[in-house]
Formats: sequence, structure tokens, C-alpha cells
Amino acid sequence: MSTREEILGRVRAAIGRRASSPPPPAPEYANAALIPARARGTPAELVSRFIDMAREAEATIDHVKTTAEIGMAVARWLADNDLSANIVAAPDRALDGAGWDDAGLTVRRGAATGDDMVSVTPTLAGIAETGTLMVAATPDTPYTLNFLPDTHIAVLDAGTIVGGYEDAWARLRRNGEKSGDLPRTVTLITGPSRSSDIERIVTIGVHGPRRLHIILVGRADGEETQ
Repeated sequence: MSTREEILGRVRAAIGRRASSPPPPAPEYANAALIPARARGTPAELVSRFIDMAREAEATIDHVKTTAEIGMAVARWLADNDLSANIVAAPDRALDGAGWDDAGLTVRRGAATGDDMVSVTPTLAGIAETGTLMVAATPDTPYTLNFLPDTHIAVLDAGTIVGGYEDAWARLRRNGEKSGDLPRTVTLITGPSRSSDIERIVTIGVHGPRRLHIILVGRADGEETQ
């Protein structure tokens, strides 16, 4: 038994769990009054708030009705911004029906390398409170896709937009209970990468993509496509 397994074994024994135990149930809010008003609302209101907050964080957004329209939406946006039509897309099944063949793009499915300039990934959830995306690192959604290319295009199902961070983590846990597994790494992304580490000057693209473009797919109940 390795040192790591020994330590984890002691932790599990202390809390009465086994290595084969499923993820614990999602906790309820300890005090709902602590959740800010901007993290609450109807599904349509949360979608609208997510769009506003994401744009405030300097992300750009397209809204399409179906998954089949993703490829053409990607192609149009890249052409409008004079960006490369060569993309690397996550091998996740959520992107299989994106209409790549009709979009006139050169698409490779897999992890990103230092030569890739544009990536396309699915997301776990959108957080209306701050216009934040929740993404995971899995074999089908390699970690490098979120950080190596200069341009990151994230595909977000409108039905997965939640109010606050607590809602997003609860959703992640519920999905883990259904699948029996949880992602090894979860990342929260709000707008393009930026830093003001050097002389307090905000610089875009220091630790990740210079551009974040979100393709919102479908709509929530009562919400109209924008």
C-alpha cells in the first residue's frame, strides 16, 4: 500500500466511508439568505443574467437553437474576427452532432498542443451570478483545451445555467451520483485570461486564452433566443 492510499484509508475510516462508496449527496444550503439576489430567479432570468455578466467579463456570446448549428456558428464567428478555421475540439460526444462537416472548418478531435490556436469544448454549467463557466478535465474534455489555445470557444447548454456557485457544485455532485464518478479537475472560467501581476497593469492572455467566445445552445423555459 502506497503512502497516498494509506492516508486516504485513514481519512475514509475516520468518516465511515469505503473506497467503493459513491460520492456523498449534494448538501442543502446552510442558510439560503446568504445567497445574493443576482443568483436567484426564473430559468429565463438566469440565462439573461448569465449573458449580461459574461459580456461584462469581456466574453462574447452567440445564441443558437440546436446542437447542429454549432459548427456554422463557430465558422461565422472565426471568419468575422479573422481567426484561423483550423480548430481542435473536445472528443466529447456532446459535440458529435455539431455540424462540423458542413461548416467548412478543419477540425481535429483531441487534446490541444502548443500549435493549436482555437479550441472548442463543452461545459458542465454556467453560473449566472458572475457569468462563469464550470468545466472539467476528463478523457473526453482534455485540460489543455481550456488553456493552451489563444481562442477558447465554449459550448453551453442554456438548460445547465444555474444561479450561484452552490447550485453549480450541487449539479456536479448530482451528476457524479448518477455516473458513479466525479471529474479529477474542475475549473471555473470567467472571461478571457487576465492578470495584473506586473505593475498592476491588466494584461490579457497571460495564463490562458486571449478570447473567450460562448455558444449558448437552446433556451430555458420562457426564455427567447437572443
